[in-house]
Amino acid sequence: MDYLPLFFDLKQRPVLLVGGGDVALRKARLLIRAGAHITLIAHRVLPELQEMLELHQGQVLVGEYHPELLDDKVLALAATDDDVLNERVHYDAVARNVPVNVVDNPRLCTFVFPAIVDRSPIVIGISSGGQSPVLARLLRAKLETLIPSGYSRLGQLVGRFRDQVKARFGTVNERRVFWESVLQGQVAERVFAGRDADAEALLDEQIRAGNASHQTGEVYLVGAGPGDPELLTFKALRLMQQADVVLYDRLVSPEVLDLCRRDADLIYVGKQRDNHAVPQEGINQLLIDHARQGKRVVRLKGGDPFIFGRGGEELEQLKQAGIPFQVVPGITAASACSTYAGIPLTHRDYAQSVKFVTGQLKHRTTELNYAELIQPNQTIVFYMGLHTLNQLCSGLVAHGKPADTPAAIVSRGTAQDQRVLVGTLETLPQLQAQAQLPAPAIVIVGEVVALQSQLSWFGEESSPVIHDR
Repeated sequence: MDYLPLFFDLKQRPVLLVGGGDVALRKARLLIRAGAHITLIAHRVLPELQEMLELHQGQVLVGEYHPELLDDKVLALAATDDDVLNERVHYDAVARNVPVNVVDNPRLCTFVFPAIVDRSPIVIGISSGGQSPVLARLLRAKLETLIPSGYSRLGQLVGRFRDQVKARFGTVNERRVFWESVLQGQVAERVFAGRDADAEALLDEQIRAGNASHQTGEVYLVGAGPGDPELLTFKALRLMQQADVVLYDRLVSPEVLDLCRRDADLIYVGKQRDNHAVPQEGINQLLIDHARQGKRVVRLKGGDPFIFGRGGEELEQLKQAGIPFQVVPGITAASACSTYAGIPLTHRDYAQSVKFVTGQLKHRTTELNYAELIQPNQTIVFYMGLHTLNQLCSGLVAHGKPADTPAAIVSRGTAQDQRVLVGTLETLPQLQAQAQLPAPAIVIVGEVVALQSQLSWFGEESSPVIHDR
């Protein structure tokens, strides 16, 4: 271990900062966040830096550095481009036993600044000992995605109730078990959802009850997006990695499913045309039963759960059963697949509105309001439209949409084997009869489709495009 990680309390304590440029500005911001009283010495000081220090009761001295400035200081920083001056600050500080950091010069540092993930009171520091600051910053970025900002409010909440928990539970082990249950349960999730008052009330209730381990579980309705795991939201990933049970659809890609917690129970409840692994009523009951057992349940749906995902139906049942739930939106297929195919859904020259339509309605009917769909300057996206493609195209033409209107099928959008079929309302059914692109797929109708050949960008070699234009 090259450096011992320590956390330094600088609140109301004097620190010397040598330098007045951009680097000094960055360090001053960090020191002010820690509550330090800064004395700055430099020949020239950035106006922004001077204003910042004056606002936070700092002292700005314009002139020459001298060793006496280190008197009574608890920390010193040299942030100049003058190597001789930086060395002077180092040796003067060491002689006075003042910890010193010379920016970008580990040899002259008795301490180094880590890359910081700040969720105060939770603070995480990552250091490479000055060997690779870029690597430390990259690791910090990874942690930032895994630790939501709500952990700051959660830490503050826990701090307010520490004494009550200590008084309620007599042993260290009892307190540990209690806090583990709280921090992995509904109290934490309510904080993350921005429901701080509810979280505080629930925590108070659990303390008075003396037990947090027998609470009803919770259901997380999570949009898994179109298949590319990099399109998941941070919140979706966090909930997937803490779920006890995952109920997942056919449209959830293996790559996304692989990101779930390793020891979670994975239950397939997917639906194919005329082949439902578990009926919808059974899915609803599974969600309720597992939650009543105190489990955290993720209902993982392809795309977005509120866009042709029957998410509303499932939540109605959870609400009636008194099961708490959260909804995490996902990138819906219309947005993701059109983007990966190079087809903008709106464009000032072609379309000022877009409609999302299911090509397969309840009870297998396809009665659509064609009068709405044939309006000009509009893009139409059909979900689940492959099996009714002939009826959709002929219906649009029969109701007045020009037969040469550009139309496309995007099959397995965002996946490495994505394929795009481009034609017109007149030619697309025949092209699909020959190509037999598989589901899942969306159908896009509108003048914006004509831009596909210009704007295509994703996997052009492995994702062939078939044109009839």
